[in-house]
Amino acid sequence: MPSKEFSFELITQDNKARLGKIHTSRGEIDTPAFMPVGTQGTVKAIFTDDILKTSTQIILGNTYHLLLRPGIDILKKFNGLHDFMNWSKPILTDSGGYQIMSLSKFNKIDLKIGAIFKSHLDGKKIILSPEKSIQVQKSINSDIIMVLDECPKLTTDKKVLSKAIDVSTNWAKRSKIEFGNDKSKGLFGIVQGGLYKDLRIESIEKLIEINFNGYAMGGLAVGEKQSEMFKILNETTSYLPKEKPRYLMGVGTPSDILGAVNEGIDMFDCVMPTRSGRTGLAFTWQGKVNLKNSKYQNDKSPLDENCTIRNLNKYSKSYLNHLVKSNEMMASMLISLHNIYFYQQFMREIQKNIKNGTFQIFYKKYINLFD
Repeated sequence: MPSKEFSFELITQDNKARLGKIHTSRGEIDTPAFMPVGTQGTVKAIFTDDILKTSTQIILGNTYHLLLRPGIDILKKFNGLHDFMNWSKPILTDSGGYQIMSLSKFNKIDLKIGAIFKSHLDGKKIILSPEKSIQVQKSINSDIIMVLDECPKLTTDKKVLSKAIDVSTNWAKRSKIEFGNDKSKGLFGIVQGGLYKDLRIESIEKLIEINFNGYAMGGLAVGEKQSEMFKILNETTSYLPKEKPRYLMGVGTPSDILGAVNEGIDMFDCVMPTRSGRTGLAFTWQGKVNLKNSKYQNDKSPLDENCTIRNLNKYSKSYLNHLVKSNEMMASMLISLHNIYFYQQFMREIQKNIKNGTFQIFYKKYINLFD
């Protein structure tokens, strides 16, 4: 049942792996959870109704892109993104912090003002302050709101990382003030510090002092090795409050997710399943399937005989190979939908194995399957 107040319930653990439930006014989210990315109000190449059929309980939108287009005035007319895109379940919005890093040639950072952007669409100057980011996310009517942070590119320069913590902490405080006391939504702080344990702990401690509904690990999945990501999660996740949800931003492959769940992470988002779908790469219980490969030209079997959404189990690998090689739009639609379905089935199995105390068996079986 939907709850009037945002909350998190930790149900059980299997070593570090956690089974939980996030309660929101638009429904519950079973964790560990994967959030398909709908940056601009759409999960690319997939109908909204079909996303629902994959057992997806929450999707992600992006403050920066939605601010530029369609713009807040239009979203306000629809009372936010849910009605605009015909999605009834929870939405989490990224604050725009990642774009400060990924679109760095278009912007500069000012501690007092915020991020000063040139729109990648028309070059128009845009100021995204911590306060503005929260205001935009409230206009989007997000159920989980992220504070604006500075996410540095991959670096070993402690001075750069330490400065990012200072900026992000300042912005986190301002975001919390602007957010106010809205108990129907969740506000998450974002941990920075690169691959340094001491900096990560410093960032965590400063954010705990401000007090958020959940905590995200930012500044990872920016080019570091998987082993480095797992190591820093192993060293720092235990410093996060046990009673709050933990979100690893921008991650990742099924192996990334499995390894992070093993370190106590609850939430994930990534463009991987849909971006891979658009390039002909499918994720299955047998591993990755590159449907561009000519070895599938005569393969009559489906990617997953159990997936009945859009009759996906009636399309052969041979047919998908033909669509990919012909550069047909249908290839992106079918493979992307399959990948989201697989990711959600993967999360259900993770949840089941944590509940049954067999997560380590599941982990060992699948951790290297998607390399």
